[in-house]
Amino acid sequence: MNFAYAFRPVAITAAILSMTAFSGPAAVAQTGTQAELRIATSYKLMTLDPHHANLNENTSLLSHIYERLVYQDEQLALKPGLAVAWSMVSDTQWEFKLRDGVKFQDGSVFTADDVVYSIERIRDFLQSPSGGYRSYVTGIKTVTATDPLTVIIETNGPIPNLPLLMSSVFIMHKPDEGFQTTEELNGGQASNGTGPYRFERWSSGETLQLTRYDGYWGDRPAWPSVSFRVMESPAARVAALSTGDVDIADAIPARDVGSLKQRGADVASISAARINFLQFDVEKEAVAGVTDKSGAAIKNPFRDVQVRRALAMATDRDVIVEKILSGYGTAASQVFPEGLPGTSAKLKAAAPDYDAAKELLTKAGYPDGFNVILAGPAGRYPGDGDSLQAVAQSWARIGVSVRPQASPFSVFNTKRAAGDYAVWYGGTSGEAVDIILHALVATQDKERGTGALNFGHYSNPEFDALLTKAQGIEAGEVRNQALADATELVMQDQPIIPLYHFHHIVGFGPKVGSYVMHPRGWTTAMQTKAATE
Repeated sequence: MNFAYAFRPVAITAAILSMTAFSGPAAVAQTGTQAELRIATSYKLMTLDPHHANLNENTSLLSHIYERLVYQDEQLALKPGLAVAWSMVSDTQWEFKLRDGVKFQDGSVFTADDVVYSIERIRDFLQSPSGGYRSYVTGIKTVTATDPLTVIIETNGPIPNLPLLMSSVFIMHKPDEGFQTTEELNGGQASNGTGPYRFERWSSGETLQLTRYDGYWGDRPAWPSVSFRVMESPAARVAALSTGDVDIADAIPARDVGSLKQRGADVASISAARINFLQFDVEKEAVAGVTDKSGAAIKNPFRDVQVRRALAMATDRDVIVEKILSGYGTAASQVFPEGLPGTSAKLKAAAPDYDAAKELLTKAGYPDGFNVILAGPAGRYPGDGDSLQAVAQSWARIGVSVRPQASPFSVFNTKRAAGDYAVWYGGTSGEAVDIILHALVATQDKERGTGALNFGHYSNPEFDALLTKAQGIEAGEVRNQALADATELVMQDQPIIPLYHFHHIVGFGPKVGSYVMHPRGWTTAMQTKAATE
């Protein structure tokens, strides 16, 4: 993938400031061909297995090493990657023509056998955690290499958006025998992709060091070496950029944009193709952290749709967007911002109506409200900790007393997957509306690969049927309307409360001439151009 030029500057929504003197040791600009690019990232890479978990840690950082058949540009349009063309030869067959002359970083030639191996490894071998890649390949019946540069994928039924699904699957090199394990890959020696950078070394959750792969098929990357430093604290990332200890810092809090500009940093931003939301456990009869006002345990109130609707009515999204995100966000009513393919024009983010919410809560049998622990990650998303506090203040207006509980993402993610929470704050991104609906609110079904992020175990057969029907329609207006209809139906049930679509914000220093944003929130060296003297 020619990643360095896959992004176009028109996607940047925040003005790129003219460069000014940057305080600290980074005051002397260097050309990108002579310097290491140092990136402070919020993404805590915990594995080198590109198929282990579908999290932005993998998607973003491992895209330096591995590539996909198809990729999405900054307008979410599909572009050739390792595949130069694709076509639907029948209702259940797709043909992918592969790029010639591509070599892996160990010098071996990229062929169709590597594509077959990568898909079969995900589908047949890996036991990925929640959020894994299996949902992308579950519908694939067979994958065959008909010649070194042609792959035929046969599906169990029509999958009109298969190229979109393939835009998430990294291609690995087929070993001489068997499937590589996650443990082998985490050793580092097995990291071998077709991407523009080679793996050098890493320290799990701390650093990742990369060197330029001079045999890369695409344009030569600007930077001979790249180092990622994991800094989960937003304040630490801002401080590192301010002092010149790093050249780029991602996930900049909106409140820090002004001070960074005053210190001479450039800032770029773009609306995120993602959703931040509250999710409920709607399965268990009793859930942890929920009591009546006297502290006595009660039945799970979130199984009642009236309670969920009342809490949605009582949530002030504008406070989060305007005060916490300083305007770098959009109040949400569905999984993608309105206007993107598959969204509904009928769903609007309404201002809170506390009287109506209180009335509905009383009707549900909770006139005095109840107590609840609201869990969430700390420092994972812009404004996440403050958002928990804002929700607590909103819900207090209708008698629901909230105790926010923020913890490091690794801890939060483990407890959420284990079902330790009653209601929690989360976020997810995806290639398209149906991908998020498929993972977040569709009924959990390992065979179909649905519900990978449906930690609340919500199930609505009518919605599932509408979603399945929509996903069987070829890309276009009819499909988009079918997805909008499915979204409207499921949001009546309120299995989640959409909060906001935040804006990705990245800051950069004088070694970087420009940084082109992507709505998926990726942080890569390939999105940069080096400053010239």
